[in-house]
Amino acid sequence: MTNDTPRTVIAQGTFDLLHPGHVHYLEEAAAMGDELYVIVARQSNVDHKEAPICSAAQRRDVVNALEVVDDALLGHEEDIFVPIERIDPDVIALGHDQHHDGAAIEDELERRGIDCTVERASGRESTREDELLSTRLIIDRILDRRG
Repeated sequence: MTNDTPRTVIAQGTFDLLHPGHVHYLEEAAAMGDELYVIVARQSNVDHKEAPICSAAQRRDVVNALEVVDDALLGHEEDIFVPIERIDPDVIALGHDQHHDGAAIEDELERRGIDCTVERASGRESTREDELLSTRLIIDRILDRRG
């Protein structure tokens, strides 16, 4: 007997000033399953780096426009696990450089009764000298050229 239930993957992040590194992460996350949901962080949840330039709704809409994304939604303002509980994924895909502790996420998933694995996507090297794979580097270039 085969299981026809689609394998659901969640990716999450800030996705401010979308760049090829983001696209690489989301393509790898999509390859981990059949459906890719992306949770876009609200500004109130971004406390590990500078506040996003673009609004959460704009960042969600741009991510949602990518072909590999089945649906993009805004994260919950108080409890980041609320959309995860609602979607009930098979996999949570972390970006290669995201600050999240995979083991701590797995512990919280288990505590909440969510049966899924946590996998980390690979990084991507620049393929061209002028390619920027970081929002910070894009902002630095803008300030350098236009500041």
